Amino acid sequence: MSNGNGSGDGNGVVSSYAGNFVVPNFFSGSDLELQFKRGVEEANKFLPKFSPLVIDLAEKEERDYSPNLKGKKNHDREDDGFEDERSNKQSAVSVDETELSEMFDKLLVCNGRDEKPSCILHYEAPENEVKCSKQNGLANGSNGKKKSRAKKSQGNNNEAVDLRTLLILCAQSISSDDRRTANELLKQIRQHSSPFGDGSQRLAHCFANALEARLAGTGTQIYTALSAEKTSAADMLKAYQAYISACPFKKVAIIFANHSLMHATSSADVIHIVDLGILYGFQWPALIYRLSKRPGGPPKLRITGIELPQGGFRPAERVQETGRRLAKYCERHNVPFEYIAIAKKWENIRIDELKINKGEFVAVNCLFRCKNLLDETVVVSSPRDAVLRLVRQANPNMFMHAIVNGSYNAPFFVTRFREALFHFTALFDMLDANMGREDQMRMKFEKEFYGREVMNVIACEGSERVERPETYKQWQVRNRKAGMKQLPLDPLLMKKLKCKVRGKYHEDFVVDEDGEWLLQGWKGRIVYASSAWVPA
Repeated sequence: MSNGNGSGDGNGVVSSYAGNFVVPNFFSGSDLELQFKRGVEEANKFLPKFSPLVIDLAEKEERDYSPNLKGKKNHDREDDGFEDERSNKQSAVSVDETELSEMFDKLLVCNGRDEKPSCILHYEAPENEVKCSKQNGLANGSNGKKKSRAKKSQGNNNEAVDLRTLLILCAQSISSDDRRTANELLKQIRQHSSPFGDGSQRLAHCFANALEARLAGTGTQIYTALSAEKTSAADMLKAYQAYISACPFKKVAIIFANHSLMHATSSADVIHIVDLGILYGFQWPALIYRLSKRPGGPPKLRITGIELPQGGFRPAERVQETGRRLAKYCERHNVPFEYIAIAKKWENIRIDELKINKGEFVAVNCLFRCKNLLDETVVVSSPRDAVLRLVRQANPNMFMHAIVNGSYNAPFFVTRFREALFHFTALFDMLDANMGREDQMRMKFEKEFYGREVMNVIACEGSERVERPETYKQWQVRNRKAGMKQLPLDPLLMKKLKCKVRGKYHEDFVVDEDGEWLLQGWKGRIVYASSAWVPA
């Protein structure tokens, strides 16, 4: 266990250089090195062409921001080049340590503006904001035009090409091992797709990469190589500032979880948050700030940060580094803090490792990360259900659960391909409507985030396929089976969230509710869902 200064026990160490995607460790060190060498030529095709993101920590951009990451993680990945990177890591970490607390205040708490933090329930959308969003169908970061989802692309000969149909036909050819037809279709798709075009062209380029990798049998090597790049907390903070400026999904999910927690802990002396998938911990500075302003003084805050282990000599480095950053932020705002770091496969965690004390308010939090747990179609004893049993065994006062609402977890390739195509069509179209085509951040998201996910869904199979979302109704059944009961949504909070999204973002963003789930989507397609639970 670590105290406020971030020192820890054997359970955890930490790093701000966390890999962002789940990559199971299927190879020994020498095998993995060989796989990297084999895959490097293929992987280079899919890596971004522009320079890596460089951040000016002194720069203060006027953008709306909310923390947290898309639920991505790294599954026992080997850290090649560990010694070569160590000096660079240390210098970057020193910058993070001295600047991140101020960045947290500016970006995570004050939404990137020089304004006083306030509760969502006090938010009133300015009349001109609502009027503007209704007239223009946009919010901050849009170009002033409402865009419809593009299904067809104009080729060089001005002939309309239905890229979606070509992609599905190619997937069917690969499924039936008709390699000649598949290659011919891939050539057609390549002619009419581009990483710099409109949303449908970028989507087709991304899916063509994955289909090509599946055809060549290099999906796992490419996915592993693409996931090897490490990103500092400062870099990720800036990247997601841009994302949240264009899209409310993560912001709304975090506001929902933090508000639910604040409302339930108004009289608690000790709050213990068990965070499944804490990664950089960007969700918590806003909560810490609000706790620091609580009448009568802040409670003691305990956080058990849980992540999957890294490869190399320091398997818990990233989760411990997150603890040190949060400890510094708590010290800045005079909130008593204790941190426990755990880095292991979630289904293998024992209840005693959570170090739950009698009399404290226990909240389990998991935002968008359960999709990376294997299920009963891969492992007889489902890790997904094992983690939910652990949650129930902890007997929490509240379980805050947000999920990626997706149906592309089918064992049959063509069915999974179709569902993934529909899901990511919405995401690429959303970025196309809210970020410029030349926007470097947009290209980063499409290649380094969505591109990796698509590569895993399309080009990997078995335990190597770790992107496995389910629908919110499927998770509802799992949670109830594990002995949990859903809490009703707060009507006032729902009203304010809808008002905030309507006032600040594109009119095609959806905030709705169903079966006590807060639903978020784009043009009618539900992409994310959030809910709060208690033991039945």
